[in-house]
Amino acid sequence: MIDGVLVQPLRRIADERGSVMHMLKETDPHFERFGEIYFSTVYPGVVKGWHIHDRMALNYAVPHGMIKMVLYDDREGSPTRGEVQEIFVGEQNHVLVHVPARVWNGFKGMGAGAAVVANCSTIAHDPAEIHRLDPHVNSIPYDWSRKDG
Repeated sequence: MIDGVLVQPLRRIADERGSVMHMLKETDPHFERFGEIYFSTVYPGVVKGWHIHDRMALNYAVPHGMIKMVLYDDREGSPTRGEVQEIFVGEQNHVLVHVPARVWNGFKGMGAGAAVVANCSTIAHDPAEIHRLDPHVNSIPYDWSRKDG
């Protein structure tokens, strides 16, 4: 695991009416602060990444569909510098993934349909503090292609 990354199981409560899934509460020990919440869709096989934030921490959950989230740590002085972490998130693994600032992240849509990705970030979107890399041509040691085996 990458230093500072938290993967927290989420509770889904289902009954005959439907279900409820809690994502993040201010009383959770891993809650930092509220900046904004947004939802993103990703189609099967599409990669959204790489991106990194200077100040913003991210709290991702996937209430619908499945993604493969990949994190890369290149932070100076981090005990996990150079590490890559894969986490499958969504209907088959309801978790909250907390990504600290300065950790590269991206995700790929998995399965047959679009996935809905929710992010509760610690600050409101600021285009000056986000940086992006092409998902396939960069210095991050990760290949987004499917791994059969």
